[in-house]
Amino acid sequence: MAAGLRTRLGTGCPSRWLWGWHLSPVLPGARLAHAGAADQLQREYDAVVIGAGHNGLVAAAYLQRAGVRTAVLEKRHVLGGAAVTEEIVPGFKFSRASYLLSLLRPQIYTELELQRHGLRVFPRDPYSFTPLLEDRSPPRSLLLGHDMAKTQQQIAQFSQKDAQAYPEYEAFMGRLVSALDPLLDAPPVDTAALGQGFLLQRLRALQALRPLVRAGLALGLQLPRYYEVLTAPISKILDQWFESEPLKATLATDAVIGAMASPHTPGSGYVLLHHVMGELEGRRGAWGYVAGGMGALSQAIACAAAARGAHIFTEKAVCHVLLGRDGRAQGVVLQDGTEVRSKLVLSNASPQITFLELTPQEDLPKDFVQRIQQVDTRSPVTKINVAVDQLPSFLAAPNTRDGRPLPHHQCSIHLNCEGTHLLHQAFTEATQGHPSSRPMIELCIPSALDPGLAPQGCHVVSLFTQYTPYMLAGGRPWDEQAKNAYADTVFDCIEAYAPGFKASVIGRDILTPPDLERIFGLPGGNIFHGGMSLDQLYFARPAPSYSGYRSPIPGLYLCGSGAHPGGGVMGAAGRNAAQVALEDFRHL
Repeated sequence: MAAGLRTRLGTGCPSRWLWGWHLSPVLPGARLAHAGAADQLQREYDAVVIGAGHNGLVAAAYLQRAGVRTAVLEKRHVLGGAAVTEEIVPGFKFSRASYLLSLLRPQIYTELELQRHGLRVFPRDPYSFTPLLEDRSPPRSLLLGHDMAKTQQQIAQFSQKDAQAYPEYEAFMGRLVSALDPLLDAPPVDTAALGQGFLLQRLRALQALRPLVRAGLALGLQLPRYYEVLTAPISKILDQWFESEPLKATLATDAVIGAMASPHTPGSGYVLLHHVMGELEGRRGAWGYVAGGMGALSQAIACAAAARGAHIFTEKAVCHVLLGRDGRAQGVVLQDGTEVRSKLVLSNASPQITFLELTPQEDLPKDFVQRIQQVDTRSPVTKINVAVDQLPSFLAAPNTRDGRPLPHHQCSIHLNCEGTHLLHQAFTEATQGHPSSRPMIELCIPSALDPGLAPQGCHVVSLFTQYTPYMLAGGRPWDEQAKNAYADTVFDCIEAYAPGFKASVIGRDILTPPDLERIFGLPGGNIFHGGMSLDQLYFARPAPSYSGYRSPIPGLYLCGSGAHPGGGVMGAAGRNAAQVALEDFRHL
């Protein structure tokens, strides 16, 4: 069995690490479950990482790479946090939470040798498909890909003016991404050190200003226009460029996805930017499916860490952070009472769990605790994973007789996106406590490119839907009846675009905001560990004066999506936090 795993994940997973692990019998090669490893857990390490989400695993890999003896402690039975593959319906392997890859920093691919450790990605081209509901046969659709000429032909169906403007829009956004990109790979400027630190601290803080200055210089005379992109509603920005509603609504989905925000919400432009910052195989803005599901990415990172000697454990829930008499973090206590001592503690958990549940409140500054309590964690997301026995056949692009995937099946398929007014209407309903009656739906079919995820002829479908409130109107919780009623609404919408979809459904897994919080530790169900609004970014993430991964507790660091630069399967927070912790470790 160990040999089989090594074959699947590459030779980077050493048998020393595999001892004590076994493969889940229901999901061969797609997840690791831990078996009887209590005797492996040492009572002392140099560093302990709380949570085996992708950021925690990245942090562990970099710490161990630098010779820091590191243990990762995960409370669930499976590694990866929200980047997991799970078999919810027998024979169907779902990326149960996160489902696409693009934002992972290119340095992490190369420095951790993830390809050698088994990571494979299927790039998507074309990448976006928006079918319309309209009184014509067949209805029109908008297909966007990396071939600019073909993309312009698609846009020209709706507006020749927009088709001509699109390349300039892409270049405009690309320049902003290139300017901001270096800011993702370093801690924000330490404003406290700038103002009142020792001379050496002030000099270091001044050095950290360089990426900000470079970004400003790179944007040059266009800086006021780019400032508007970051602060304005995305609807205002898109109206300046385009006139066709299907194009504007399709582009606006990236500005509101995962956010309790409308296209008319100020600052929604940054969320769009956040989602086009990635790259895949050197292509800027490209997204792809991880072979074997998102859990295979987490396993590749885990293998990279383990190959260097890191110890990684599942079903080891941390109860609280141990503090010494001097107020420093000295390790953690597990729920079973086991103490694990360490000089460094890095938390991949959310800021809310880290500082409001795992850390003694009396040891934290009151204003800091208040800031963490006030973080906006509202989430609009309900994720529905669906097993189907045939590919959806859209009225705007019917299937062929052989039922094989067509180019649009590999895309993010945007439904209920005929116009931005529909997105705003769906948002408005959720703010009043009602699940959207016509929700924004991003439908993905990863098995179109990775057929091993489902039995032959069948497919896995990911439905990333919004908007749904955390608590329903009148304070009602999400019971099974409410969950199924909303899922039925979503399926009715899909049926209108792709008749026969409902009849093809074999099983479904419905994850409302409270479910995402309970299962994956996402505060409020927020996939970013907190909103990506400008007041919760850079200097202010997770709180002013604590944006550089260090916390008010010496030796305790935040390395998850609640830290700079925020959410998405990016790994930057884990890599950056490890570098900060390493700097401190060398001075202990």
